[in-house]
Order: sequence, then C-alpha cells, then structure tokens
Amino acid sequence: MFDIFRKAQAPENAAGDLAQTKASAVGPLTAGRIGAKTASLGVAGTGAVAWTMRDGVSLARAGFLGNPIGFRAVRLISEAASALPLVVQDSARRYELHPLLDLITQPNPAQGRADFFDALYAQLLLSGNAYVEAVTGPDGGVQELHVLRSERMSVVPGADGWPVAWDYTVGAKKHRFHMRDGLAPICHIRSFHPHDDHYGLSPLAAAARAVDVHNAASNWSKALLDNAARPSGAIVYRGPDGQGSMSAEQFERLQSEIETNHQGARNAGRPMLLEGGLDWKPMGFSPSDMEFHRTKEAAAREIAIAFGVPPMLLGIPGDATYANYQEANRAFYRLTVLPMAQRVAAAVAHWLSGFVPGDVTLKPDLDQVPALAEEREQQWRRIGQAGFLSGAEKRVLLGLPAHVEGA
Repeated sequence: MFDIFRKAQAPENAAGDLAQTKASAVGPLTAGRIGAKTASLGVAGTGAVAWTMRDGVSLARAGFLGNPIGFRAVRLISEAASALPLVVQDSARRYELHPLLDLITQPNPAQGRADFFDALYAQLLLSGNAYVEAVTGPDGGVQELHVLRSERMSVVPGADGWPVAWDYTVGAKKHRFHMRDGLAPICHIRSFHPHDDHYGLSPLAAAARAVDVHNAASNWSKALLDNAARPSGAIVYRGPDGQGSMSAEQFERLQSEIETNHQGARNAGRPMLLEGGLDWKPMGFSPSDMEFHRTKEAAAREIAIAFGVPPMLLGIPGDATYANYQEANRAFYRLTVLPMAQRVAAAVAHWLSGFVPGDVTLKPDLDQVPALAEEREQQWRRIGQAGFLSGAEKRVLLGLPAHVEGA
C-alpha cells in the first residue's frame, strides 16, 4: 500500500529520463530569474497621507522586508512551528517508519523538513496563502514536495466556482496545474477571509495601517538624526536699527553654509559661527513630536497582536519579568504556533491521502515541545491518577492511539 510513495527504480540508461520526470513543473519558469534585482523601497515626502498598497508584494516589502517588528514576528512563528517534531499515527499505533514520514523528512533534494515547513509557514503568514506542489513519478506516486511562491499563484475556478486548476506565472511565462482524476496537484492552504472565496487574509493585511505608522515613525526619527539629532531652529537677521532684510546673495550663501557645515549626524554639536546681525533661535519639541515614540510603540504592539505574538517576546517595552516571559512563551505556543502547525499538518496529510491508501494522521508531537513540558507533565499526572478511566481512554486524552499494536 505504500508503494505509491516510493521512488521508482529506473534502469541505469534511463536515469536522465527519470530526473526529467521528477523535476518540478515550475522549475523552467524560474531558472532564468535567479539573479533578478529586487525593487528598492522609496519614501514619499509630499506631506500627504500615503498608505502602502494592499497587494501581497507591497505588504511583504513594507511589513517584512522593511519593518523589524513584522520581520521578527514572522520569523518567530515560522521557526518555532517548523521546529516542531511531527508524528504519523492511526487508531492502532504510532509509526516510527512510514513513507509519509520519509517524504516530509526529505521533501525535495534542496530542502529538509525544517526548511520546507519554514518556507510554508512564512508564505502563509505573509500572504494568507501557501501552495505546495506534488511531483509525481512514473507510477503516479508522490516523490517530491515543493513550496511555491504565493504571489505567483492564481486560482482558476470552474463553472461551479470550485478550483479546477492553478496558474503559476513568472514574467511572461505561465504553467497551469490541472486537476487529474479528482486529485489536486497543488495543496492550497489559506487563512480565513470573510470576503474572498479563493484566497486567504494575511496578518499583514490586518496590520497594514500599524505597519505604515511604525515605518513613518522610523523615517521621522531618521530625519531627526540627519538634522543634527535636534529639532530645527531659526536664524533671525537684524540690521543696524534692529530691522532689515538680507539680499538674495547673502541668503543663498548662508543657506549653503548651513547645509554644508551644520546639517547631518556627523555635524551634531558643531558650533555655529554667526556674523553680525544674525541670531540663532532654537525650537523645542512640540507635544506632537514627543508623542511619536509612544505612537511607534503602540503601532508595534498592534503588529504583534495581529500575528499573535506576545509583545514582550519582540522586545517591545512592558512588564517583562521572568515569570511573565515564561507565561508569554507558553501562550505563544498554545495560541499561535500549535494551532497553525496542527492545521497545516492536517491539511497536508488530508491532501496526500488522495495519493495513498490508508487512514493516518500527521500532527505535532507535543511531548517534545520544551515550552510545554511543565504543562504536559501536569496533564500526564492528572490523567494517570484518574482511576475511572480505562487505559484506552487515557491514551486518547493524551493524543496517543487508543490501542497498542499487539496488545
């Protein structure tokens, strides 16, 4: 029953044909774009309110590539979830060796289990959608799994609204994945979206305004540093009689001297030499300037909340005692990491069940999660002392198969 996952043994003279058969369908599309340049980020200074575009690429640039809070939140979740050990079991036993375990341990020649699931979780967090391609062999069995970039994928709905194909587009090239005999060559995992039938909603979309505010506050701080790390001031000119105006030539010369010798972080604290009739009037911070720091912290908290990461784990100021940090770390696993890992593992197992007979489940092994060790120990002790439960009932409550093979 497990032959469908095994790699076909091809004769030596057919090695080239087998390698070509196993290749990812989108490989030729991306081969010529490895060295493509990434678009640079720009900051508009028009004074008008400018919000980041709400498409997936723009949100990823602003909220992940250009924002430390969003970057760290995604990395925390994806690294923690991809590090969770996975187990395969059915109602009778937990498998130590299984073709499904072999497949997820080495999904493809370029990635191991942790790298594969790290990319999968990151795509889901950044875009609300994650796509996995199944590469099948000559016998129809799944031999490799590849995570595809979500911004390049599009769903092709049929007449009844259900997906019948998926398009993967790179530049002017396109590859279409068709449904084959009721089996989907693509596993599409998506977050809930209340107004879209085919695509999910990412945490970045919900936190887009907070990301823009946080980035704008960082840009304001950078501009302040460029301006000698102090608020602006005014140079007042007074003539011999206390009044007067400068000529155009004098004004331009003074402005050029200030820009050259007194602006920028390297000129911070440099004394200014003023000629007769000139007086420097420094300007203090306004109340709105003083609120920028608090506004930035509030925006950082909103980004963390959207991703489900306790703020103290991201270094956001607050009550960060050791006990609170332990509770926050435990809540992070219980409320964010484990639900995502369980949902993704169940979706992948359900999808692969169409390619292989048998009824098995794929799920994280909670006994090997250090953050939940104390909680797990209490659960084992509490269930073990429940004399009114049978052995099979205790095993089910602990997430184990109800019956032991051979017992």
